[in-house]
Amino acid sequence: MAVFEPPSHLVILQTEHWVLNHRVDTALPGYLMLGARVPTNDLYRMRPQALAELGPLLARTQKALDDILKPRHFYIGRYGHMAGHALHFHIIPVCEWLRQSFLADPRYRLLRDISGHPAPIGATDETDGAELTLYIWRELCESPAPPQVFGPTVGELTARLKLVLSAPERRGEAS
Repeated sequence: MAVFEPPSHLVILQTEHWVLNHRVDTALPGYLMLGARVPTNDLYRMRPQALAELGPLLARTQKALDDILKPRHFYIGRYGHMAGHALHFHIIPVCEWLRQSFLADPRYRLLRDISGHPAPIGATDETDGAELTLYIWRELCESPAPPQVFGPTVGELTARLKLVLSAPERRGEAS
């Protein structure tokens, strides 16, 4: 298995064990990928140093995105099993504009009917992470005509994250 090498302009940070980059095929600013630099799909096959680095790296990345984008929700997950892709995590900020875009798209309201759990009386904007993730993948990663995006561009956000995450980590400071 070869390790995926993202385009250099989308790489935000590289460590000995991980590469953090903006997702290649998305219109959603802040949709990041954290990929292992070794060809494995299994956490248990990673070196202890790589595993020790994983949590703090995810936390620093979330903090940086939170400071810049102030998302309403934040998803970190591991999906997929495509050949040729090493272990990687999806880091997805869900800002209010994105949530509103999802809620305004009647095609995705059908998901509520499928779930078998009707919305509480008076609730018009309830959803869950699975529904929002599906929307993000279909509309902001796969669609040739994604919905309008608000906030910084992918390029602007990538440049800002490079600056923030390349700075030495300051421990012991209050947030």
